[in-house]
Amino acid sequence: MNTIFYMVRHAIKERNRGDVSITAEGVEQADLTARLFMDIPISRIFCSPLNRAKQTADMIGQALQLPIVEDFRLRERANWGDLPDQTFDQFVEIWDRCTKERDFSPPFGDSASQAGDRLSSCLKELSCQYSQECMVIVTHGGLITDFLINEFPEEALNGIHPNFINEQSHLISECSITKINCTSEGFRLIYFAETAHLRK
Repeated sequence: MNTIFYMVRHAIKERNRGDVSITAEGVEQADLTARLFMDIPISRIFCSPLNRAKQTADMIGQALQLPIVEDFRLRERANWGDLPDQTFDQFVEIWDRCTKERDFSPPFGDSASQAGDRLSSCLKELSCQYSQECMVIVTHGGLITDFLINEFPEEALNGIHPNFINEQSHLISECSITKINCTSEGFRLIYFAETAHLRK
């Protein structure tokens, strides 16, 4: 079992409730990300079932001529609009509490700890099934940090960014790439939230 995962946060999305799409700027980001992967031997693409991730993944898939496989385990911890009539401020309040209290079970979605475990199990299963391959995983910033905090010691995360746990919500920008190696010994972080490919 030795697999490389390029975890991509979806492109910039519309600021609205529900299962929103990516913006025109997001389309440009996804295009630049797709171009980067044309020089990497990617064999498979998996994505969250939310539109912003699917649209980002579709652009990468078109460039690489690879099909997209949706996996519910790649969905964000929670999405604004999961609760009817929820305001953005109400969503943020619950989101922030989940971030600070990792085992807090919100009225919708998963706790931060559960979400991180969900991504871990997904990557391990894919690594067992497709060993020796390189895959693109299009998902969400919150899920990536939930996974990292579950899997890596705080000291190691602080080596990536000071006070990583408290700053986590601001560290993964849209269409950034976090590269992970999964082996039988566990996960190894190769690089975090890289955005050089987005600079024109």
